[in-house]
Amino acid sequence: MGLINREQILDWLYCDDEARLEELWQRADEVRRDKVGDEVHLRGLVEIGNYCRRQCGYCGINASNKDVERYRVDAETIIECAYQAHGYGYGTVVMQSGEDPGIKAEWLADVIRRIKQETPLAVTLSLGEREDEALAMWREAGADRYLLRFETSNPVLFAAIHPSIDGKPYTPADRFSLLKKVKDLGYEAGSGVMIGIPGQSYQSLADDILLFGEMDLDMIGVGPYIVHPDTPMGRGIGPRPLPGGEQVPGDELMAYKVVALTRLTCPEANIPSTTALASLNYESGRELGLKRGANVVMPNLTPPKYRYLYEIYPAKACIQESTDNFHSKLTGRIEGIGRSVGKGQGCRQHLG
Repeated sequence: MGLINREQILDWLYCDDEARLEELWQRADEVRRDKVGDEVHLRGLVEIGNYCRRQCGYCGINASNKDVERYRVDAETIIECAYQAHGYGYGTVVMQSGEDPGIKAEWLADVIRRIKQETPLAVTLSLGEREDEALAMWREAGADRYLLRFETSNPVLFAAIHPSIDGKPYTPADRFSLLKKVKDLGYEAGSGVMIGIPGQSYQSLADDILLFGEMDLDMIGVGPYIVHPDTPMGRGIGPRPLPGGEQVPGDELMAYKVVALTRLTCPEANIPSTTALASLNYESGRELGLKRGANVVMPNLTPPKYRYLYEIYPAKACIQESTDNFHSKLTGRIEGIGRSVGKGQGCRQHLG
C-alpha cells in the first residue's frame, strides 16, 4: 500500500527547493531500509540482441534505423555470461533484447533451462511484447521475472512515440494486458516509465507513479529520456514539449524525485538505480539513486564487441569499462555508502 497520494506526488514533482527535497530523500531512504533492507541486489545484464520490429520514436535500435549493425548473441556466450554473473555473486541474470521474432521461443527456452540447471540464478527476461505461448514456454522452462516498461500511461502520448505496426493501433493497454498475463503465469512483473518525454505533463507523470501501486508491480525501472540523434524524435519528428512550465524535464533531479516517489508508492518493490542515471552523472548517479529509494543495480555483462551496438540512447555509462574492473569498483562504491551487496536472488518480499 502506498504511503503518498496524488496531491503530494505532484507537490514533490514541482518542488525545486533543495533543502525541502532533503526531506523527500530521507523519507524514501527510510522506507527503503524498513521495507527491503540495506542489501543492494545485483542483476547481471546481457543484451542478447539488437534486432527489433518496433519503430519507437525514441529508441536507437528501432527498426527504421538502418545505420545499426545488428547482432544476436549465441547460446554458449549467454551461458558464459550467466556463469560470470554467478561467479561475481550476483543473484540474477537479465536477458534483454529488442522485440525480435528471430529469437525463437524454443531456442530461448533451452537457454533458460540450462541456466536454471547449471546455476542458482534467477532469470529475468526483457524482450518486448511476445506471444502468450512463448511467455508460457519460458516460464515453464524456469524464467522467474518479466520486464516490460509501459513508458507512459497517457494513450495520446504513447501513440505519438510508438508508431503502429501493420496498421494495428499500438496502445499502453496492450502492455498492461501483457503484464497481467505474465503475473497470471507466475512471473514477477516489472515495468516503468521514461521521465521527460516531450509532451509529458506533471499530471501525467503523477498518474504513472500512482499506477505502479495499482498494478502491484514487483520491479519498477524509471529513467530519464535521453535524446538519440538517429531516431525520429532526435530529428524533431514526434511530440513537442509542453508550454507554460507544464513539460516534465528529463534531468537528473527529476529522475531522483521519481525514484523516491516510486519507493513511497511501492514500498516493497525492487527499484534499480539505472544505467541512465549513471549516464547523466557518471561519478555518483548510481549512488545517489541508491540513497534516494533504489535497491538494485544492473551491471552490464554483455561482451564488449556487442555492448556498443546496443545503443538505445547515446553515451551509455560503462560502455568501455571492463566487466572485472566495473565489478570490483561497484562493490566498493556500494559499501562506501553504508550498504551491502545482496545475497541470493533478491525476490520481492510481500510483507502484507
